[in-house]
Amino acid sequence: MLYLIPMTGWLRLTSFGDSIVTIPAAAAIILWLISGRAWRLAGWWIVLFGAGMTLVVATKIAFIGWGAGIAAIDFTGISGHAMRATAVLPIIGCLAFNGSRQWGRLAGFAVGLSIALLISVSRVIVDAHSVSEAASGALLGTAISWIFLRSTSSLILPAINGWVVVLSLIGLFWVSFAEPAPTQEMLTEFALKLSGHERPFTRADWIAQSHFGS
Repeated sequence: MLYLIPMTGWLRLTSFGDSIVTIPAAAAIILWLISGRAWRLAGWWIVLFGAGMTLVVATKIAFIGWGAGIAAIDFTGISGHAMRATAVLPIIGCLAFNGSRQWGRLAGFAVGLSIALLISVSRVIVDAHSVSEAASGALLGTAISWIFLRSTSSLILPAINGWVVVLSLIGLFWVSFAEPAPTQEMLTEFALKLSGHERPFTRADWIAQSHFGS
């Protein structure tokens, strides 16, 4: 069924996982929570999402700068698109239906997660990541969103301003048409400065090493 989606559709879908969309989306969640005076949850979200981003960046820098990865499963780092999408979209779905009963929040979470998992799959379809990289990102992001959801289950969240939600979603859809953020280039430059190497490690180095070893 996935093959019924044309490549242009996958490319469009994968753009929603770009940092130019998902970072503002993560910030929108903070804004929504603050607008409802849920200060503690806003802080907890910052901690969880920040931890996820740190893991993604660390694995990417480790490979780019030092070649630290797992060649056997073609893993060069956690997919940032997959992690951010599965962390952010389920929470947006949950908070967008915050005024409804608990089943409504869970339904919003499930819809957001479903879209985020499709974005994760798109990273493999468009040949941006291996299965292991997309899967690890999806697992990490899902864990973040689920932990956050569980944190809200025992709390009655204050009403979130509906206009804040609507304007945020419109803004996020609009920025999805912008050029992708040059995050990979920035990570590569930073990794090379840290490692002192002149060029980044790539999957081609693994292939060259395997041929040399044989």
